[in-house]
Amino acid sequence: MSMQDPIADLLTRIRNGHKANKKSVKLPFSSIKLAIVKVLQDEGYVEGCKVEEKSAAEKQIEVTLKYYNDEPVITSIDRVSRPGLRVYKAKDSLPRVQGGLGIAIVSTPKGVMSDKRAKELGHGGEVLCVVK
Repeated sequence: MSMQDPIADLLTRIRNGHKANKKSVKLPFSSIKLAIVKVLQDEGYVEGCKVEEKSAAEKQIEVTLKYYNDEPVITSIDRVSRPGLRVYKAKDSLPRVQGGLGIAIVSTPKGVMSDKRAKELGHGGEVLCVVK
């Protein structure tokens, strides 16, 4: 089975894991997915992540989801840029999510980071998703 949009798959697995009150979710490994999950961890939206290596060719990322008072910390996680319509923004026009309460995850020339970090470093890039 070919996957057309692996980032959308990552976001959907996190969304579905929260709806089912799962402690963690597993997904196929890729470096971009790991970078996105690391940003979510740094910003406090997920507890943590670890890479499991079943064999030399098969790796998985296990994402430990975060809850507060039995409610998911992530209330909304949506894809912005997609394979059919890429969304690029300059450093000055990066989206401000919920007045600064949420984050946008941006792929910049210096790597994947939150919109706040990208503005600090003076980089724009492809807006991958927004998290509230």
